[in-house]
Amino acid sequence: MTNALYGEMLTKIEAQISHLDFPESPKNLYDPIRYIMSLGGKRVRPVLALMGCQLYGAPYSKALPQAMAIELFHNFTLMHDDVMDSADVRRALPTVHIKWNHNIALLSGDAMMVMAYRHLFNCETSISQSLGGLFSKTAIEVCEGQQLDMDYAIQADVTIEQYLEMIRLKTAVLLSGSLKIGAVVGGADPKKLDLIDQFAEAVGLAFQVKDDFLDAFGGEEFGKATGGDIIEGKRTWLTLKSLAVADAKTRVELMEAFDVKEPTERVSRVLAIYKRLRIDELAEAEVKKYSMQAKEALDQIQGEARAKEALEWLVDQLIGRRT
Repeated sequence: MTNALYGEMLTKIEAQISHLDFPESPKNLYDPIRYIMSLGGKRVRPVLALMGCQLYGAPYSKALPQAMAIELFHNFTLMHDDVMDSADVRRALPTVHIKWNHNIALLSGDAMMVMAYRHLFNCETSISQSLGGLFSKTAIEVCEGQQLDMDYAIQADVTIEQYLEMIRLKTAVLLSGSLKIGAVVGGADPKKLDLIDQFAEAVGLAFQVKDDFLDAFGGEEFGKATGGDIIEGKRTWLTLKSLAVADAKTRVELMEAFDVKEPTERVSRVLAIYKRLRIDELAEAEVKKYSMQAKEALDQIQGEARAKEALEWLVDQLIGRRT
């Protein structure tokens, strides 16, 4: 069952996106933006901005321009990520660089970033400097996370601590930034948002570890092909934890399993080692740990009751998925 406030905010976000006014020309600059913004998604980040605003006592509609800034920025990162990852499909449809070309995807993404700032600064003058600082810090940290993700893809000795920091930068800081930007619009003191950081970053870490878990053990019921990360040779929390807890012989066995060329056999061998090391249980314990941290931080936030209830519901949706 959908939380009523979340559903209301999501409807408002979708309506706002449908009314974004992009110029007609040049078509090859603006049509890709219309296209990627129309592909849908959970819209978690812009909804978080609205929740942050209501959490501090203002009507959530006050933060709609900033919510649009965040959604434009998020989709800009997706457009560029698809180019860097050579991804052909997003949400079952061709990616922008496939439907158009690489150069158009890059330039349209750049235009989205500029548009994001335009929406961000549709606010009271008194908070524009705070919003600009928060948004810019968030944006650069997301870029840092993406770079680390690319670096770690070819680095042999990545630690769990490095992986978690990469997740924090690539995923969690945008969740946190969305909430904080909304909170500032709602009247919060920009210097007193530590609990929001703790909440959102714990949610982001829990979500990614859960996502890694479901990729290996969740099956197609969750919209994933079992072992997709293993087939791609990606280092995930499961891989790094296995290397950390295994003895020398098992570590060699795991690396040999990842070198197997045939995808089905590779997945089978890697999963067998994960299960032998009880990595599935360790992953679930890690998710539970971060979930508890998120809820403890949320409990300490003094804010509007309906917004807090909606945030708690959202945590359960993001990281309480069945296994």
